[in-house]
Amino acid sequence: MKPIYDSWDRAYKSVFGALRRNAPCTFTICLPKSQKLDSNPMLVMFRVGLKERFIPMNTVYESGDEIYYSATASANIPGVHYYYFAFMSDGRWTYIKKASGHLGVFQEGELFQLTVFDEHFETPDFLKGGVMYQIFPDRFCKSGLIHENVPSDRVLREDWGGTPLYRPDENGHVWNNDYFGGDLAGIVGKLPYLESLGVTCIYLNPIFEAHENHRYNTANYRKVDPLLGTNEDFRNLCAEAARFGISVILDGVFSHTGADSIYFNKFSRYPGNGAYNTPESPYYKWYSFQNYPDTYESWWGIDTLPNVHENAPDYTDYICGRGGVLEYWLSQGAAGFRLDVADELPNEFLENLHDCVKGYDNDKIIIGEVWEDASNKEAYGEKRRYLLGSQLDSVMNYPFRTAIMRYLGGESAESFAEAIMTILENYPKPTVDVLMNFVSTHDIERAITVLGGEPANGRGKDWMADRRLTPEEYARGKAKLKCAMALQFFLPGVPSIYYGDEAGLEGYIDPFNRRCFPWGNEDMELVEYTRLLSKIRKSSKAFADGRLKFLKLTEDYVIFARYREQRQKAMVIAVNRTGHPVTIDVNAERFSHSYTAFSLVYGSAYEGVLTVAPYDFAAADVEL
Repeated sequence: MKPIYDSWDRAYKSVFGALRRNAPCTFTICLPKSQKLDSNPMLVMFRVGLKERFIPMNTVYESGDEIYYSATASANIPGVHYYYFAFMSDGRWTYIKKASGHLGVFQEGELFQLTVFDEHFETPDFLKGGVMYQIFPDRFCKSGLIHENVPSDRVLREDWGGTPLYRPDENGHVWNNDYFGGDLAGIVGKLPYLESLGVTCIYLNPIFEAHENHRYNTANYRKVDPLLGTNEDFRNLCAEAARFGISVILDGVFSHTGADSIYFNKFSRYPGNGAYNTPESPYYKWYSFQNYPDTYESWWGIDTLPNVHENAPDYTDYICGRGGVLEYWLSQGAAGFRLDVADELPNEFLENLHDCVKGYDNDKIIIGEVWEDASNKEAYGEKRRYLLGSQLDSVMNYPFRTAIMRYLGGESAESFAEAIMTILENYPKPTVDVLMNFVSTHDIERAITVLGGEPANGRGKDWMADRRLTPEEYARGKAKLKCAMALQFFLPGVPSIYYGDEAGLEGYIDPFNRRCFPWGNEDMELVEYTRLLSKIRKSSKAFADGRLKFLKLTEDYVIFARYREQRQKAMVIAVNRTGHPVTIDVNAERFSHSYTAFSLVYGSAYEGVLTVAPYDFAAADVEL
């Protein structure tokens, strides 16, 4: 029996997913002839807070016991729109709404989402088809160079690879003031290694001067932290990286500053007057004091991170104005910014930031930290406009990461596919092509630990600090990590490797997920596997901007295709999530409903039977 409606099928919705402003889309439903109608159905579309639009549907054709009705519609306002179908039967309204992620059902269900984005929205090409590599600067590589003007109150570690300090002081505060000495020159020295991994873009966690090792408590937006080097060292990193075909993205922390900064200066480290020192400070209006100077609004109540008023004219101009912070670092070679806690940045500020970055160079990228579906996110009582063309190019793809980890944890293949396809349906295609796909970051446990180790289950950091994967846990985590990375590399978007994942680095939450890179002790099998994934990814343009189609979902494996519109080729991927080999009859499955040629890129096949090893994948070029 044909579905009533299927939003993933172009026979029912002529444009898959999000829609450009004013672009037409034809919606079709299929009803049984036995369904009595008082009149033709209607397509009902609306935005929250606005009236519904009732669009009549016309009979298109009949087939057997079914009748097809269609209506063509467009939207002239960017934003999240919703739709459903309705008709009168025997004087009563009957509705067709959403179930199972994309299928229409009678009466009970949710509304279908239609994201409408600006007709001119495009995203930078330099990231598409590439590979990102995230670096926590203090822990990646130490050049050994002597750096000047390093504050004397820092704990400089000489035990590269030791456990980061994590215990609070007598007042319950963790100062994060131990440094292992990774620096920008160290990254330059490892550019050949990164190139060998297929890396085309480095994303750096904060590098601006700050007085904790994570550097999310900015002290000076216009200066590289002295332990990392100088502004000239950053320019050199960008120039040297470019020689290897690698761009560099910076982390922008614009929702708060450090209390220990030139702007706030709570501890009088700096000679000038910060907002904490006097209301006459040029930075005073950036902050919100309840009882001056000791009580002020801070990020999540952490008093070392005073919040800023992003829309305060002086602050906006300092960051986004002509010659401001953004333009300065772009002029030094940065390819764009990843924005920390983007959901805490007001719409107006994000639009000012967008205009500044794109006004400098439209090919610079803006990626936001958003943990949920960014298309319909609400934050602080406001509907967000991240992906409509006037704010962000892309976001950190936490929904994909969640789907991958749940799938490897035993969730059904159908649930996995639905989670992936929902994001692809809700996000504009230009965003999809540059989604930041990861399985580990500095904010979450490393994937190998999640997949192989014992869950922390609320245990304290003393337990996490001492815990290491047993050989059996490591082997299990490594096998599943390889499977996760295959999905990460071949699904739409851009894979982002968190430094050390490719070397077998493990760790629970902060700071244990921020250990030093194990130079000289890398898991070279994982390193070579990463190189293999990058090589396959680079071999097909379908991974740069191709669409996704799931071809088969089973208990043991999934098969999906990446393909480009109007092209007669596809890259087909089969991923085995089990601990035993699986066999696939290529001729029976045909990987596509029709193909003329099949060329195995990776995997093992004999007489038309493909064998996929445990937690492994197979890849094939298919001529359609």
